[in-house]
Amino acid sequence: MTTYILRRLLLMIPTVIGMTLLVFLLVAASPGGIGAALTVAAGGQMDSSTRAAQQAYLEDRYGLDDPILMQYLRWLARVSPVKFGTRDQVVPGGEVIRPPKSVKPMPAWWLYLDELPSVERVTFDFEPDATQDDRTRAYRRASNDYARARFAYLRAQTEFEIALGERLRQAGRASLVKDDGTLRDFSQRAVPKGAVPGADDEPVVERFLAMRDAYVAAQQSLARLEAVFAARPFPQAGFGISGVVWVAAPDLGMSFSRSRPVSALIRDALPVTLMLNLLAFPIIYAVAIPTGMLAATRQGSWFDVFSGAFFVALWSVPVVWAGVLAMGYLANQVTGLGAFPVAGLHSNDAAAYTFLPTRADDGAWQRGYLLDTLWHIALPVACLVYGGFAVLSKQTRAAMLDNFNADYVRTAKAKGVSGKDIVLRHVFRNSLLPLITMFVSVFPAMLGGSVVVERIFSVPGMGSLIIEAIFLRDREVLLANALIVGLINMLALLLADILYALADPRISYN
Repeated sequence: MTTYILRRLLLMIPTVIGMTLLVFLLVAASPGGIGAALTVAAGGQMDSSTRAAQQAYLEDRYGLDDPILMQYLRWLARVSPVKFGTRDQVVPGGEVIRPPKSVKPMPAWWLYLDELPSVERVTFDFEPDATQDDRTRAYRRASNDYARARFAYLRAQTEFEIALGERLRQAGRASLVKDDGTLRDFSQRAVPKGAVPGADDEPVVERFLAMRDAYVAAQQSLARLEAVFAARPFPQAGFGISGVVWVAAPDLGMSFSRSRPVSALIRDALPVTLMLNLLAFPIIYAVAIPTGMLAATRQGSWFDVFSGAFFVALWSVPVVWAGVLAMGYLANQVTGLGAFPVAGLHSNDAAAYTFLPTRADDGAWQRGYLLDTLWHIALPVACLVYGGFAVLSKQTRAAMLDNFNADYVRTAKAKGVSGKDIVLRHVFRNSLLPLITMFVSVFPAMLGGSVVVERIFSVPGMGSLIIEAIFLRDREVLLANALIVGLINMLALLLADILYALADPRISYN
């Protein structure tokens, strides 16, 4: 069994790589590509220069100007717990920072033009008493200056290429460089080194000079940012041998839409979804399995027919409709009963409640934090529960009816074994295999959350987080959730194999 488990764990690595690569390629193939969220997340609340500076910064951070496979490898290196090279630094808020990428170089033919001035490398020494806030501000200031300078260079380069392309088109030329490697101007004369192409065309010359100046400014800003980073103002992540191999928590990246680490968003949303499902699924199993067992032992009776028809009728009700009806008739204060809250997990003044119900000094009854939470999640849990009765109950009934007709049941009856022992110790135990399969499929659903229920009742769980990430094209949140759900799904399948061996002695993995 141990060898089998280790082999399965090792096989998960290529499976995760293939799964995440497929999801990454699908996101990259969507309209706007990997960087589609850059403009969506900014919305209309920022001016064009600020949005462009943010885009330049994020492109530099995530390598959006690299090939798709290189982007995937960069992302895979971040989420892997085993890392190579220099250890990352972590700002107080939990964000991982890395050395910035170099500026996109000038075109190859710039060597024919005026020599670019050298960029002086700078150093940055923090004062011994510098606080983390001071260091964070210094890094943010340097990174923002670099983002703006990099964007200014990219914009100047684009404007120059557009102007130059227009002049080449007007001159009937497809390239600025002649076959012998020398530059041509628009009058077809060879241009010596140090001369500006098309010197008689002032707009083109001005754009080139602006591009060259922006390039130098971007290089200088990059040097300052690299100096701040090299000063190591923040603690290093993980543990191990820096520069060789080290281990750290997976870096799931930053959310474009919320400007927060993805791990922090999942840490806030996951407990909510787990709370709902840890209440819903035990209720489903506590009702459906005994009902299915009783229906199997009384096949054809009124209880069998009624319970089956009732559960199927519940299963046929769409969750959307059930949620809207619950909101309208049970929660609405005007047209309904107003017996439940409309949305959220707590009352506005729940922070002042005691944990358990109590009476205030004036004798007024106070629900308490626990009862207030259960009151708020009653309708969401009810919508999660009712649809699961039919599937699990029918599966239990069918599995037990198959075993009731087996030879070992007739042998047990012939030996005088009581009916209770036949049902519980023989038939039900041998009917566990399909129930185990359904049980392990619960775990990915628990992490994924119920999008419909959480959206109807404004529950801030994983379902709401994923659907908002889809709307905002937040690739970091989508990829992180795909990775987590995929890993949990594979671990759940491994758990199913282990439970199979425990439930049925005939199954062995040796």
